[in-house]
Amino acid sequence: MDRNRYADLLRVLAIGAVVYGHWILTDITFRHGQLSGVDALNYVGWGKWVTLALQVMPVFFLVGGYVNARSWVAHHARGESWATWVRGRAVRLLWPTTVFVVVAVLAVTAARLAGVGTAELAEGGWLVALQLWFIPVYLMLILLTPVLLAAHRRWGMAVPAVMAVAAAAVDAAVLGPHWHVIGYANYLLVWGSMHQWGFAWLDGTLTRSRWRPLALAAGGALALAGLLAWGPFPVDMIGAAGETVVNTSPPSVALLAFAAAQAGLVLAAEPAVSRWLARPRRWRRVQRLNASVMTVYLWHMVPAIVIAVAFYATGIMPQPAIGSGEWWLTRLAWYGLLTVVLVTLVAAINWAQRPMLRLPAGVGPSGWWSPAPLVAGIAAAIVGLARLAIAGFAPGGHLPVPVLSAYAAGLIGTLLSGRRPPRPARPQALRPAGPESARPAARRRAA
Repeated sequence: MDRNRYADLLRVLAIGAVVYGHWILTDITFRHGQLSGVDALNYVGWGKWVTLALQVMPVFFLVGGYVNARSWVAHHARGESWATWVRGRAVRLLWPTTVFVVVAVLAVTAARLAGVGTAELAEGGWLVALQLWFIPVYLMLILLTPVLLAAHRRWGMAVPAVMAVAAAAVDAAVLGPHWHVIGYANYLLVWGSMHQWGFAWLDGTLTRSRWRPLALAAGGALALAGLLAWGPFPVDMIGAAGETVVNTSPPSVALLAFAAAQAGLVLAAEPAVSRWLARPRRWRRVQRLNASVMTVYLWHMVPAIVIAVAFYATGIMPQPAIGSGEWWLTRLAWYGLLTVVLVTLVAAINWAQRPMLRLPAGVGPSGWWSPAPLVAGIAAAIVGLARLAIAGFAPGGHLPVPVLSAYAAGLIGTLLSGRRPPRPARPQALRPAGPESARPAARRRAA
């Protein structure tokens, strides 16, 4: 099947919004020898409204549902098992993530040996680990894709509708009796609903008629307006520190309503943008950028740390008050410097990771038992990555050895759960015996 060019473009545009959004919303400072980071939304009054444009993670999950469903259908048609497909998809995420984790661990170790203070280590380790939250959620959805796709084929859009109702019930339990533990269910219910919309995109349920994506957008916008006007939810769709109610941790039904409005508009724009992408030169540019999306996502906060230490500590770049006119002017230079460093870093990382493309998606024999170590391995990796996203690579100034061990065990368990079986060779068509089939052989003998 041909690639969906529009889906690839959405992924590229979304990662650009994530990168530049994080760079402007997380204000890195270096004062009195201490590295710190503050949420710029707390200092810019109207900044919370900007999050309606910068919150693009729903697009990632929409595209993820589309791509995962398409991949699973194609592999299943070739006779591949659930375990083989899940392992392949998971390892594609875990290899580049492992490179990032290893480099972060080495950096923390080197900084400790160099005498960097524990507070600076903890802050820096937390800043570069923020984006890791996406990977455990996405791994969970990969694990469940065959089941969720089967549910979609049977019940269609009723599945995300039920998930939305359940997410609202979870919010009520968290905000009412303060049952915060069950709030974690919304990581599956809210992000999973967006993932289900990707299935509906693939089979045309959401795009068969022009009015359907627009209806999704209108319904989401109306629900969001009501939740913001009469509910306890803030307009901030990213989550600023100090807020009583946060829309992202755990994700709320307000975020889901926002995502519905965003996804509907995105799907409605597909025909027009796809025509624009039909030119080969434009498509080649998207392909080149799309190949680096995961690397950019993992490493984009590293330049912020590097530039802050190099330019703020030396006094080359000023640190004006957040939200002031001078601060906004320095954002232009900040963006320029970070972009140069990130492009260089991504090129180097892509070159270094090239041999990993030839690594197997699994080792060891496969059998009826393969799903057990696979599920256990992915579960351990999910736990390890989630803890790193929450506490960083150096909580208290020290490496979180148990957390890193859990992630390492998860990676090893996933890899040892088996290898992809060799694809059967396609049988060659038999040529009927007769004068026509004898001519090539006669010509070879004559030669």
